[in-house]
Amino acid sequence: MRITQRTLELLQATNSGLDQLQRGIEKESLRVTSDGSLSKQSHPTALGSALTHSAITTDFSEAQLELITGVHDSPEACLQELTEIHHFVHANLDAELLWPSSMPCILSSDSDAIPIGQYGSSNIGQTKTVYRRGLGHRYGRLMQTISGIHYNFSVPDDLWRRLGINDQDQKTDAYFSLIRNFRRCSWLLIYLFGASPAVCRSFLQRPDHGLQEFSEGTYYLPHATSLRMGRLGYQSDAQSELHISYNSLAEYTTTMRAGLSKSFPGYAHIPVNENGDYQQLNDSVLQIENEFYGTIRPKRSAASGERPLAALGKRGVEYIEVRCVDLDPFEPVGIDHRHMRFLDTFLLVCLLTESPTDSREESARMVRNQTEVVENGRQLDQQLERDGESIALRQWATELLTECAKVADLMDQHTDNDLYRSAVDAQLAKVENPDLTPSAKVIQALSEGSSFFQFTMQHARQHAEFFAHQPANAESTARLSAEARESLIKQSQIEAADNMSFTDFVRDYLAL
Repeated sequence: MRITQRTLELLQATNSGLDQLQRGIEKESLRVTSDGSLSKQSHPTALGSALTHSAITTDFSEAQLELITGVHDSPEACLQELTEIHHFVHANLDAELLWPSSMPCILSSDSDAIPIGQYGSSNIGQTKTVYRRGLGHRYGRLMQTISGIHYNFSVPDDLWRRLGINDQDQKTDAYFSLIRNFRRCSWLLIYLFGASPAVCRSFLQRPDHGLQEFSEGTYYLPHATSLRMGRLGYQSDAQSELHISYNSLAEYTTTMRAGLSKSFPGYAHIPVNENGDYQQLNDSVLQIENEFYGTIRPKRSAASGERPLAALGKRGVEYIEVRCVDLDPFEPVGIDHRHMRFLDTFLLVCLLTESPTDSREESARMVRNQTEVVENGRQLDQQLERDGESIALRQWATELLTECAKVADLMDQHTDNDLYRSAVDAQLAKVENPDLTPSAKVIQALSEGSSFFQFTMQHARQHAEFFAHQPANAESTARLSAEARESLIKQSQIEAADNMSFTDFVRDYLAL
């Protein structure tokens, strides 16, 4: 990817919009007891309704919190809100801790001990639970407890105008262009920020896992970066034959619909409304759009009950969601401002450079590159594939970071500091020295005598202490407390307003 001089000149204007980028974070974490066991307690009432609270909900499991910030025009403001939400959550966990690693350590061998998220008796609430029930049957509940960070990013109107983009259709096309470039190079983020090179023995359910024993109870690969993003993580045999095209909204919709409407024989035995028994929403390759595993998604805010594809089709792409970010176990909220600044810079490079159309063959090549970086990324002579030829990871990474540095310098001109360039320089150092990567730091910590479980529990306790000794923001606490109460009322109102059977609701909701 190369940014033209003409594009750089366009962005030097004072009103380019580079200081108005919008970002938000969705961060998942498991609730665990003081001994490290997965919590069996329901979502705490003090945190409100997981169905209707805007900032605190759950992901797959009842014990898997998802903390959501609003949209912010600076990394600091976004991190501040995420910190305040964490502070409120820790204050209401009743002696529980937040597991700070992406990979879980479920001490029970019974997967049914992993509780599925519950959202009340409303039709939409039951739909969310049935969807998760289906995920559990299809992929196993243990895999679904893997946690990460989703980074939401959008471009301000001033920047669109500088780029000569003025209507929603053009913005949608530009976002898909960004997505195509991102998918080609997302391996770089996995190398730079992957923080899951080792796993707990309890996570290994099959004998052919391919990992090596590091110490008792801990398995790893010597040069791994993010096992979460590899064969042990969000992988699906059913989805492996599915090619989702990002060449346009029309192609994305057509290829996604294929997964949503095509029955998969391997799921046919899972009940769908057998005398009212819903163990999944349907037997398609994908029950709903969110089941498709990818490193990035086009997004549009949707109304309650509105399908994501329908929202995109009606109103176009509003923002993109980056999904390949591991939790950083060394950070109390799982991410820091330097990481966020680099994501901003990298996404801008993806937006500002030429983006050829994708193909099934290229998608397969992307998967191979991602697997190599996941499993062997810190190997000094690691090779990847680019345009049908072999290229050293270090060479390709350096080329990409050189382009990022150009954008970072422009960003710093508009914000009157050197924070963006500093963030890029920190990544260049990781390319030169893999020992500086988070994955290497995790391995180094484990080398000092800790198992994966002990290492993660140590940081879980440290993070709890950090928030216990940090003064609470009274205004934020009051706001989150009020929303928790109001969200419970709102859930009750939704339940009382239902006027159709669950069977009819599911039929209408799934209709494409």
